[in-house]
Amino acid sequence: MVIKIIPFILGPIENNSYLIIDVPSNKAAIVDPSFGSKKILVEAEKNNCEISQIWCTHAHFDHISGINEIIPELSQSPEIYLHKNDLPLWNDHGGAKLFGFPFENRYTPTYLLENFDSIQLGNIEIQTRYTPGHTPGHIIYHLAKENIVFSGDLIFRMSVGRTDLPGGNHLQLLKSIDQEIKILPDETRLLSGHGPETTVGYEKKYNPFL
Repeated sequence: MVIKIIPFILGPIENNSYLIIDVPSNKAAIVDPSFGSKKILVEAEKNNCEISQIWCTHAHFDHISGINEIIPELSQSPEIYLHKNDLPLWNDHGGAKLFGFPFENRYTPTYLLENFDSIQLGNIEIQTRYTPGHTPGHIIYHLAKENIVFSGDLIFRMSVGRTDLPGGNHLQLLKSIDQEIKILPDETRLLSGHGPETTVGYEKKYNPFL
């Protein structure tokens, strides 16, 4: 096994957060850490891996709130990745006030990404794809060799991300799905920000929004 992915359902909005481990190097990343992310740290310790990166698909508070919990527990701060167009949302604490959540960011992104920027986690190469619509700076993380996409709140099993929040755009979201999801092989796994895992082929066939 070269890659290990451990999913978590965390927080009051039942977010999917993920621990991804490059087994040969023991380097690990957390995708969209939500409230209660100390559970991820326990699992990382069990797997004897070093959390060196945090990948944010977007800056809504429920996808970044765990960063405040994670970083103080680590001996070395991980790199935080976010698309540059979601920095205003990040600086607004992920829109937490809109939902009445008492959350404030204590950290800033290390890298502000653009379209097609690549990330290296040990031996794993990750391509970022710009997929606005849910937020102005939403991105997905594509592991092409492994046929895996961390799709955030772009697309869910038989649904799509909401676009009624500030910065949302439904037509733009559907365009992002057309350009960056539907072009992928049908067997590509979609690991989203909420709900069960699915595949590109399943969504092309059964998702009523597509």
